[in-house]
Amino acid sequence: MGKNCFFLVARPLLRIQSQFVEFANHGSLEKHGFARSRVWSIDPDPPPFSANSSSQACVDLILKHSEEEVKIWPHRYEFRLRITLGPGGDLMLTSRIRNTNTDGKSFAFTFAYHTYFAVSDISEVRVEGLETLDYLDNLKDKERFTEQGDAITFESEVDKVYLSTPTKIAILDHERKRTFVLRKDGLPDAVVWNPWDKKAKAMADFGDDEYKHMLCVEAACVEKPIILKPGEEWRGRQEISAVPSSYCSGQLDPKKVFQSD
Repeated sequence: MGKNCFFLVARPLLRIQSQFVEFANHGSLEKHGFARSRVWSIDPDPPPFSANSSSQACVDLILKHSEEEVKIWPHRYEFRLRITLGPGGDLMLTSRIRNTNTDGKSFAFTFAYHTYFAVSDISEVRVEGLETLDYLDNLKDKERFTEQGDAITFESEVDKVYLSTPTKIAILDHERKRTFVLRKDGLPDAVVWNPWDKKAKAMADFGDDEYKHMLCVEAACVEKPIILKPGEEWRGRQEISAVPSSYCSGQLDPKKVFQSD
């Protein structure tokens, strides 16, 4: 993805990987950035908790620039990540990125929460909320298309960036009669990815048949990079919940998914 990018890697429900954030650009940096492979610290001075957070479990993490990173990406930043688990199993990821440059320079970056959903059978999964939207197809040199059909289903490799997406997206698992509801703020785009069989076999850290039981749907900001001046801060949030699905005989009751908060 263009410019610089932050990615959060999480595999619900509910497992968060050790590679939390990808942060990269087109230069000599790692493909998915250096932040995901850095050691994060527990934030000793986290932002205040909301008044209704007493029933939630939270951990605040922080990542700051190091002199080693400045050599390959000449900017200073502070990244605060709050991971919140609600009593019903809802997962909320809240990010705050601040430009701490002292030389007056702005920086630009793209961002995505790299969430992998465990599904029963990818051929029985559909994604709703992205139909009729424009997308960039990474398998066709990021050529722009418009999504057709009533929902997104999967029969082959997919790697798309949907643009100007709604704040709610639903991932329906027909076999398990379960729907993941993804809510997001500050992240206008959404990435949908599944490597399918050939690419899965070529990936060293991916099982040959794992593509059958996963789907990556990422809340993202990709098309228009975020630009921060020194002292400015950006915030983004993603919440994931699982609800019983009314998807039966190919039907989803959208009122039960998209109007529930």
